[in-house]
Formats: sequence, C-alpha cells, structure tokens
Amino acid sequence: MTGVTADPRQRRFRAHFPALKDVVHLAGCSIAPRSDALDAALARMLDAMARPASTWHLFEEEGERVRHRFAALVGARPEQIALVPNASVGAHQAASGLDLRRRPRIVTTTAEFPSLAHVWLAQRPRGAEVVFAEDTAGSGKAGADPEDGAAAAAPEGRTARALAEAVDARTALVSVPLATYRAAERLPAARIARAARQAGAAVLVDAYQALGVEPIDVDELGCDFLVAGASKYLLGLPGIAFLYVRDPGAAAQPPALTGWFGRRDPFAFDPRVLDWADSGRRYETGTPPVPALYAAGAGLDLLSRVDAHAIRAHVTALGTHAADRLTRAGARLLSPPDPGRRGAHLALHDTDPAALAAHLERRGIAVAPRGDVVRLSFHYYTDAADIDIACAEIEDYRRSGTPAAYGRLT
Repeated sequence: MTGVTADPRQRRFRAHFPALKDVVHLAGCSIAPRSDALDAALARMLDAMARPASTWHLFEEEGERVRHRFAALVGARPEQIALVPNASVGAHQAASGLDLRRRPRIVTTTAEFPSLAHVWLAQRPRGAEVVFAEDTAGSGKAGADPEDGAAAAAPEGRTARALAEAVDARTALVSVPLATYRAAERLPAARIARAARQAGAAVLVDAYQALGVEPIDVDELGCDFLVAGASKYLLGLPGIAFLYVRDPGAAAQPPALTGWFGRRDPFAFDPRVLDWADSGRRYETGTPPVPALYAAGAGLDLLSRVDAHAIRAHVTALGTHAADRLTRAGARLLSPPDPGRRGAHLALHDTDPAALAAHLERRGIAVAPRGDVVRLSFHYYTDAADIDIACAEIEDYRRSGTPAAYGRLT
C-alpha cells in the first residue's frame, strides 16, 4: 500500500460521511456521498422556512456566504462569482458575451464533457465556427506553445498540444477541461491559457472534475472564465454551479440569458428597466435552487478545513495504489499512467460498464460508468481499504467470465 498512509486528519474528514461505514463510494466524479454537514445544512434551511418573515433574507444570506466560500476556494473575489444552475448555463453565459463577428472561432476538444461542447455548437446560428482541436492537430497553426515540448510527445499530451495549436487570430474562446471527465487526464490549462491569450482569445476552464480534489487558483490559471458544479468533488447536490469571471464588465455584450438576480438592484421590481449588475451577478438569472445552495455551503465548509494540497496528495496515492493492483490483474486503464497527469479517478475499460457497475452496486460499491469505461474516483474521504475491496470484487467478477470480454491485456 505504498504512499497511502494512515492520517488522523483524513479519518476525521471521513467521519463526516457515516454511510461510508457500509458503502464503498468510488463515484464522486458523478455524485458526492451524503455527509452529516449536508444533513445539518438542510436542517438549517428547514428551520429558516419555519420563520416566514425572515425566510427569504436567510436564503439570501446563505447565497452570499456560499459565493464568498467559493471565491476563497479558487483565489477569486466574491464579486467575480456568479451562481448558476449548472455548468452548461455558466458556459452559455460566457459564450453569449462573445463578439463572434470579428472572431468567430471557438476551440474545444473531443475530451470536453459533451454538455459544454453542445453549448459551443449551439452558437453556430450566431456565426460560430466550432473547432475540435484534435481535428487540426499537427497543422502548425498560430498559437502553439513552444513550452509544451516533450510532455506533448506522450500520448496523454496530445490533447493539450492540439488545443494550443488550434488557436489562431480568429479565435474568440478556448475551452479547456482541467481534468477530463472520461480518462481523468489533467491538462496544462495555464500553459494553454497563455497560448490562447497571446493570440487574443479568451479562455474558459471547466474545473468540474478537479475542484475539490486539487488546489486551484484562477490567477495562476490565467483564465477568463471558470465553471464548476457542487455535486461531485465539492460535496454538495446537483442544482447549483459557479461561474468565475475575471472581468465581469469586459464582455462585448451582456449575457443573453438573464433574470431579476442579474439586475443592479434585483428588488427595484421595475419590468421596464433592463440593466446589468457590475459584478459577476450580471451572469445570474432567476431565483437560485435553495436546497442545492445550502448543500453547496455544507460541502465548501468541509473542504475549507483541509489543505487542498493534502487532498491532492491523498487521491494521487490512492490512484497509484488502485492502478498498480488493477494492472497487475491484467486490467486495461485508459487514464494517464503518470500520476502527475492523472486526475482523481481511474478509467477502467470494459465491454459492458453498466453490467460491471451493477454487479459492484449489489455488493455495496458505487462506481460511475461512462461510455466504454467504469470510473473509480477518489477523495479525501476514501481510504486504501475502499480500494482493496473494490479491486478484489472487480478481479472476482472478471475471473468469473471470459477474460478477453472484459478488456484484459494479452
């Protein structure tokens, strides 16, 4: 169990998730496990609802508290943060401010989560030219980053190189997943952002599969936008996400989707006036989903008690332990072999991921199938015993069938 050590801080963190006594939760890349902090937060929400005269005031206070918590987590100012229902809406808000007449190109990657890629494709009626970077790989287009060097020569570096090379003088936006949703490849977003901004393009970083399990600083990334949701590694519920905007007033045009929370004074209640807040709130729409808001606050509170570098070190050690055990058993992993280039989950190839996931669920092990892989994800609440239990069950499952049918290496 090399690199995975017992840590009192980790055990205290894990204790906030009572269900983990009976369940092995390796599906955090899809949905977070329930915590006692989440239960307490929802109880506070219900208490607020028992005081009708102050209910909405308490809800608004919680929204601002969560905004400040998220800003602190990513090294931003609260006024740079918008509360949005999901990452897709955040991406749409960023895209709607682009002037696509002068710069029509949006550069993305086939490794991007489809929901965001679909937002970029939906800009085509506005004149967008959506480019998947892999389709232009090796073209030598302007914007390639000379610092990419030898790292890009490795198979897992091709996405980063392709993104940088696809940028040209017509590019309005480059979309970069910090860690890819399928293979958990960590991309050098700061390096890609430098290449994009040198060409005059804005950069959006999708941090959904990274924030909560590694340290992130928006100034170090050098991005113009960052989106992340609360339901995975941020330990909350679906229904709320966050949009960081480096300069809220810099967009060529205001967001096309709006609502009363995007106004300078939401409580002016003037249907004839359409103005926009000077802060990140200009990207907000209607009333936020209150239960998800409280749940997000609970998760952010838990994470604020732990050093993000310690979380990253822990999940890296767990990933290495799991990868070593699975590969020794003959499994085929599609995640980068280099732990430094791998995010917080492993992508295990299988010909029937849903069947394997169902088998594991019957044995109290939660994983996240996607496409042709089963994802096993790790967080600070995960321990080495979880890995050993899951790997043993996977090995037994595969021994019970035809090895070739389960993606074994030959």
